[in-house]
Amino acid sequence: MRILLYTGKGGVGKTSVAAATALRCADLGYRTIVISTDAAHSLADSFDLPIGNEPMEIAPRLMGQEVDVLHQMRKYWGTVQEWVTSVLSWRGIDELIADEASVLPGMDELASLLQIVFLHDSNQYDVIIVDCAPTGETLRLLSLPEVARWYLSHIFPIERQAMKIAGPLLKSITDLPIPDDKVFDSIKDLILQLDRMHQLLAEPKKSSVRIVLNPEKMVIKEAQRTFTYLNLYGYSTDLIVSNRIIPASVGDGYFDAWKGSQSRYGQLVEDAFAPVPIFKVPLMDQEVVGVEMLRKMASAIYGDTDPSKVYYAEQPQVIEKSDGAYVLKLRLPFVGKEDVQMTRAGDELAISVGNFRRNVILPRSLAGLAVQKAKFEGEHLTLTFAI
Repeated sequence: MRILLYTGKGGVGKTSVAAATALRCADLGYRTIVISTDAAHSLADSFDLPIGNEPMEIAPRLMGQEVDVLHQMRKYWGTVQEWVTSVLSWRGIDELIADEASVLPGMDELASLLQIVFLHDSNQYDVIIVDCAPTGETLRLLSLPEVARWYLSHIFPIERQAMKIAGPLLKSITDLPIPDDKVFDSIKDLILQLDRMHQLLAEPKKSSVRIVLNPEKMVIKEAQRTFTYLNLYGYSTDLIVSNRIIPASVGDGYFDAWKGSQSRYGQLVEDAFAPVPIFKVPLMDQEVVGVEMLRKMASAIYGDTDPSKVYYAEQPQVIEKSDGAYVLKLRLPFVGKEDVQMTRAGDELAISVGNFRRNVILPRSLAGLAVQKAKFEGEHLTLTFAI
């Protein structure tokens, strides 16, 4: 089974690429489902077909689902949501407003993302394709398992034990709704589901994140940050899709400046993401809507290759904590320390080897730290940041 997550800045064509990929996988004979974790669903618009909140057939061997957030909330957060609602109602908030307010920010996208675990464990599909929310929301969700694991091991047992001791006393002096074992069990189950999700998505042979971008400066910078954070949390990126490139066959004149700009920023994409494969997709001659246009886009993206394959299995950069310091490892085969030059401006680290340059966007945890030392270990350049 393969799980493919497509993410990118809003408006780069991420949904179209995900939908086209799903259609190609189904055409190759794989049992495929494409789902959206974006609160603003657009899969139905992309296929130009109605898609419901339960898996429904779009084409032979292809199912689609626009996840019903309320259903997912009841499924994953039901007990906790009921308790939050009761607390808000106790504070005098109107019951209907309390019910709405109990859906905390991010919970809807999180519940949608957990649908991946259910679909995987159902064993009904060979390929699960996820049209993710724009990068910021997706990265916050993908970082949750790390936070949840720490909370479960350090804070959760203390809170649960404290409530067992203090609960009877609180009930004797106030009518404030007190969380019971069902609430704590629901929280624990949710955290375990999060951990399960991380295990699935962090397995490179099973799951890959694919970043969709346009050759534009702001889009590329955000894609770089996404790439760095995905590596930070242990998720494998096996493909970059550079979308909406104006074909060379388009006449000169009005589009000259755009073509020149895309050529310059196309080189920046190469510098930023190599050796991860970069697939270039031309700007289509009409809107990518409906099965016929999606098949045309799939052909433009993948040619004769199988979209479900692992295009790149290694992590070109890894960030870890070792001996009280942060260590950034970059794979630079066939070079020595004397061949490398580094410059830094804020959170951007530029590494040059001969005529080639790699731009790395540092995560916030490293951006304010000085590089303590740099050395080569095998094929990896290792940078140690002082804490």
